[in-house]
Amino acid sequence: MIYLTRRERFSAAHRMFKKEWSDNKNQEVFGNCSNPHWHGHNYTLFVTVKGNIGSETGYLVNLKTLSSIIRENVVRKIDHKNMNLEVDFMDGKVTSTENLAISIWEVLYPKVKMLGIELHKIKIEETENNFIEYFGK
Repeated sequence: MIYLTRRERFSAAHRMFKKEWSDNKNQEVFGNCSNPHWHGHNYTLFVTVKGNIGSETGYLVNLKTLSSIIRENVVRKIDHKNMNLEVDFMDGKVTSTENLAISIWEVLYPKVKMLGIELHKIKIEETENNFIEYFGK
């Protein structure tokens, strides 16, 4: 079994809040991240896949193919967008990095499976000090 990780980057804005809560409660729970005028991050996304090396190719997966899947299904939809308003796979969710990692997993899992390999991990760096890793259910 071999593990391969592809890195992609995107920038996105969001506001941490729950519609059913008052502005005061959102501010109390989410602090500055609940700014009604939004805020943004330059995210780094790491997608790790696993499987066996192909005997004919000598590699796990064509990296151009994997990158294309990530870019088409995630980066294109989220880069320079507002996650609360414009990103279909974040609709109705609190736009935490935790929920973002889970949502990206849900988007990519079936696409990666079609390549004959397994999705192993989604890692998202929100800042240089904070990152999330998700390994599926």
